Amino acid sequence: MDENLKFYIEPGQAVERLDRFLTRQLSELTRSQLKKLVDDGLVQVNGQAVKAGVKLRGGETVTVTVPAAQPVEALPEQLPLDILYEDSDLIVVNKAAGMVVHPACGHEQGTLVNALLYHCDDLSGVGGELRPGIVHRLDKDTSGVMVATKNDFTHNHLAAQFKAHSIQRRYVALVHGQVQNARGTIEAPIGRHPTQRKKMTSRGRGGRRAVTHWKVLRRYDADRMTLLEMRLETGRTHQIRVHLSEMNLPLVGDPLYGNRTRANAINDLEVRQRIHALHRQALHARLLGFIHPRSEEYIEFTTDLPEDLSSIVAFLDDKYGVEQSSLAQAFDPVSCTSEDNG
Repeated sequence: MDENLKFYIEPGQAVERLDRFLTRQLSELTRSQLKKLVDDGLVQVNGQAVKAGVKLRGGETVTVTVPAAQPVEALPEQLPLDILYEDSDLIVVNKAAGMVVHPACGHEQGTLVNALLYHCDDLSGVGGELRPGIVHRLDKDTSGVMVATKNDFTHNHLAAQFKAHSIQRRYVALVHGQVQNARGTIEAPIGRHPTQRKKMTSRGRGGRRAVTHWKVLRRYDADRMTLLEMRLETGRTHQIRVHLSEMNLPLVGDPLYGNRTRANAINDLEVRQRIHALHRQALHARLLGFIHPRSEEYIEFTTDLPEDLSSIVAFLDDKYGVEQSSLAQAFDPVSCTSEDNG
């Protein structure tokens, strides 16, 4: 179904070209996509098709019709998988940064689902045709542990654990900024950003409850950075990224919620160069633990930081005289009881 959007330009606003207005309001669309919408007459000002360079002076109503995306089919692809565990009910993988979880418009191939369809004889159908076996997700540029299900029985049981917040989920995050306390909790509802559709926010209306616990692992004070362990109590879209950003602790390298000026302000040239060379947010899903639906026993999986993140942490540890081997001892112990919802 086509998506119909309407924007009212308040009188008295600064004069702005239509194409610049559209770029700001519809940041998830490329400039070429926006140009095609204008050229096809799908962008109108006060009910009239216009050119991209028309100036908005206030008092106008801009309507945009975004055609429905063409259907996408999930097909098996022979892609590398870092498999941590597998049985007849589920498979646990270490997802690489840069891999999209399931097919969508613009990412029809090369996703985790494509790889799983090739590797597994069957996946649960609960997630639908484009998300078979998918019971939770990681952002494209977040690395780490994920579980996928091979049958509906397993899918439903794991989905219930996610809903009850009894799944253990621990992340490692490198952020810009410093905190005084050793640990804390961020509780702020998260919903869709009212004007930037790619983003989530805790400052809008209608957000859902979201709780993130954090603990300091390393303090790199001279470079104004901190290494944190994050524990999710709820699992909202972009939860860690939003909560950290709105604490003024944006993830290093985050293209959506970060701030490039923070990286540019680092005095140490080599640290700054290493940060700029990281082409994704510095977030890794280190641990995933849950009750196996079949055996009813708690199982847990962990992965080390991938090379792109571990090399930065190792460099900073060396600079600050910290034994890198001590990082594993810095993590909080995991309890699989209901009191420690993850």
